[in-house]
Amino acid sequence: MNLAADLLCLLVCLTAVTCDRVYVHPFTLFAFNKSTCEQLESLVQEGKKTFVPVSIESQTTPAYEDNLNDKDKLEAPSLNGHGTQKLNFLTYLVYVLGVRFYGVLREAQRGQNVLLSPTSLYGSLVSLYLGASNQTAADLQDLLGFVPPSGDSDCTSRVDGHKVLSSLNMIKSLVKRKDEELLFSKTLCLFSAHGVPLSQLFVQDLLPSVDTLYARAVNFTNPSQAAKQINAFVEAKSKGQSKCLLTDIDPSADILFAMDVRLAVNFKQASRLREPQEFWADSNTKVMVPMLSVTGTFKYKIDTSGTFSVVEVPISKTTLLVLLQPINGSDLEHVEPALSLQSSAWLQELAPREIKLTLPELTIEGSSDLQELLADMELPALLGKGADLSRISNSNLTVGKVINKAFFKLTSDGTEQPEDPTAQKEDLEFLEVTLNKPFLLAVFEEKSRAMLFLGRVTNPLHGV
Repeated sequence: MNLAADLLCLLVCLTAVTCDRVYVHPFTLFAFNKSTCEQLESLVQEGKKTFVPVSIESQTTPAYEDNLNDKDKLEAPSLNGHGTQKLNFLTYLVYVLGVRFYGVLREAQRGQNVLLSPTSLYGSLVSLYLGASNQTAADLQDLLGFVPPSGDSDCTSRVDGHKVLSSLNMIKSLVKRKDEELLFSKTLCLFSAHGVPLSQLFVQDLLPSVDTLYARAVNFTNPSQAAKQINAFVEAKSKGQSKCLLTDIDPSADILFAMDVRLAVNFKQASRLREPQEFWADSNTKVMVPMLSVTGTFKYKIDTSGTFSVVEVPISKTTLLVLLQPINGSDLEHVEPALSLQSSAWLQELAPREIKLTLPELTIEGSSDLQELLADMELPALLGKGADLSRISNSNLTVGKVINKAFFKLTSDGTEQPEDPTAQKEDLEFLEVTLNKPFLLAVFEEKSRAMLFLGRVTNPLHGV
C-alpha cells in the first residue's frame, strides 16, 4: 500500500474541512514559528537548570516529584478549528508508526498474544525528541513523520515537540472525559545513574502526556540488583498492577525510560455468559474461556476477499473496539500476513448491522523496548550510544532501554443472560458474530479516532 497516497487523501480531507479558510499545511501547525525561533536561545538557557534525582532506595517522596505531579498547574488544550486539524493529522501519524511497530512485534512473537499502544510509543519518541539535539533530533523528527514541505533546514522546518505533546494530551483528555465506565492512566518512570543530572525543563515538558511521573537514581553497574530494585519500585507505585518491568539492564546505561499505559473498561452493555465457552487457540488446541455477549446495531463488513470480517463496537462513552476475525475457513496465521495494516482500508466502509456479538473477556498485556524495535527496523543507531540527548542532561547519556508497557482489560458487571439466543425476543433478525478463534483488536478514542491499542489475541487465557 502506498502510504504517500494515504497521506494525500488525508490532506485532501483536511483541506475540504477548512475549504472556507486559507489552507494551512498540517506541518506548519506543529512547527516553530518565527517569533518562537527568536526565543529559543532563552529556552536553551532555561534548559541548563538541572537536578539530581534521589536514590531509588529513598523511602521519602522527593519535593520535585510533588511539584511535577501537581496537575492543577497544567491546562488542557482546547479543541478549536486548528486544534481539530492538528489532531486529525497527528492521529494519522500515530497510526502509521504504530502499525510499523506492530509488524515488527508480530514477526518476533509469532503465535503469541501481542499488544502495543501506538499513542504511547509515539509519545515516548516525542519525549526523546524534546531531549535530542542536532542530527538525533532531525532523525527522530523524520521517524515521527514530520517532513517539512519546503525542504528548508532553518528553524521553522523543525517541529515544536511541546505542540505535539499538547495534542497527545488532548487524546488523553478525550478518553477520560466524564467516563465512569473505564480507567485510563499513563505513568512514566525515569531511572538515571547515580549522580547524573537531569534537565528540569525536559522533565517538566513531559507532564502533559502522562498522569504520573517518577524520577529516581539507580546503580546500573550492578545490573541484577538494579533490575530487582526497579521492578519492586514500579510494582509498589502501581499497587501491584505492573510487575516484572524488565529482566536485564546494560551496566553502561545512564538513563532508562519506562512508560506504562493502562485501560480497563467495564462494558456495561454486555452480559457475561453463565459458562465458559470454547476458544480454538489453533486447530488442535481448545480452551474454555469466559465470554461476553452484547446485542445491538454495530458497524460491520466482510472484506472483498471474503477471508475476514470486521466489527466496530462502542465499549464506553469514549472508546471503540474494532475486531477483525478470519471467516470462511481462513485463519489468522494466513490472513494477517496478507493484510496490509499500513493501509487504513480495513477500518473503512463498515455499515450498520443488527448483530449479536460474543467475544472473550479480555485481560491482555504487552511490553516492548523501543531500542529493540528500532534495531529491527534497521535504525539501531537512533537511540544508540552515539545519540545526542544533550537536552536531557549536560552529561553524555547512554540510553539503557525505552520500555513501553500496554495493558487492556475488557469485562462486564452486566447480569448473566441465557446462552440460548432464542431466549431474546427481538423482532429484528440479528447476525451472530462469535470470536472463538484468534483475532485482531484495535481500541480507538471515539472522537479523534486515535489508536490507543493494537493487538492480536491467540489465547485469551495467556493475557498476562
